[in-house]
Amino acid sequence: MTLSATDTPAPQTMRAALWMTGAIVSFTSMAVAGRAVSIELDTFELMMYRSFIGIVLVVAVARLAGTLNQVRARRMGLHVVRNVFHFSGQNLWFYAITVIPLAQVFALEFTSPIWVALAAPLLLGERLTRMRMLAALIGFVGVLVVARPNVDGIGVGQIAAAGAAIGFAGSAVFTKVLTRTETITCILFWLTVIQAVFGLVCAGWDGDLALPSPATAPWLVLIGCAGLAAHFCLTSALSIAPATLVIPFDFLRLPVIATIGMMFYGEPFDGYVLLGAALIFGANYVNIWVENRARRTAPVA
Repeated sequence: MTLSATDTPAPQTMRAALWMTGAIVSFTSMAVAGRAVSIELDTFELMMYRSFIGIVLVVAVARLAGTLNQVRARRMGLHVVRNVFHFSGQNLWFYAITVIPLAQVFALEFTSPIWVALAAPLLLGERLTRMRMLAALIGFVGVLVVARPNVDGIGVGQIAAAGAAIGFAGSAVFTKVLTRTETITCILFWLTVIQAVFGLVCAGWDGDLALPSPATAPWLVLIGCAGLAAHFCLTSALSIAPATLVIPFDFLRLPVIATIGMMFYGEPFDGYVLLGAALIFGANYVNIWVENRARRTAPVA
């Protein structure tokens, strides 16, 4: 008997959960640091400096680990597409955390698994079940609860956070595709290099490139380290478990970031945000539970 890509044994699921715990800590740290540097740098400059730091870290770690020879340029088209999604999503995310409460940003970002579930049949060969369609519908209701659009529509911050979720979903799907043939070192190397090029072009487009101050520099280092750690953890999780199983672990970020927002930024717990996030989480959780149950009861050839 052999295991397919969607047959994830319990030990592998636990390993994926541990990797996603590391991603949660890293993404949360990046949100706090991102707010700190937003006073001096725009999102393009932030992404550029973060990527430069990431290149140094990736090369140094890969050299110590003896994996630098794994970097190849054989799937550059996929690397570029993956990083277009990620660069767009990350810039929208850094903007959103400066204009709306952190918990609301993270709650809207939680729609990412819905987009992954809808895209997975086209790009990963996974089935689009009725449960996934129902999860998408309930998740959309959750988005409306979180954003609470009024007669003037949804605010720009909410739109940015929702757009970030789509960007991250595209990045996750193409990361899963890349992990079939590429190593983590290769994926992370091209992540930092391509993001640095995108950041340099966008930040320097207007001819006004701000330099970080001594007060901002440590936060940029934290963003660079946390961003790299987050992607290492996420890529590691995606390499051992299906995308639709890995991404929902990220929902644990909401209570963490809501507590940080309340303690350090005076952001009150918003019942609507928690309710909307619960709807999104519940839809995805039931979807995963149903799929896992179906795998356990399916006959083995």
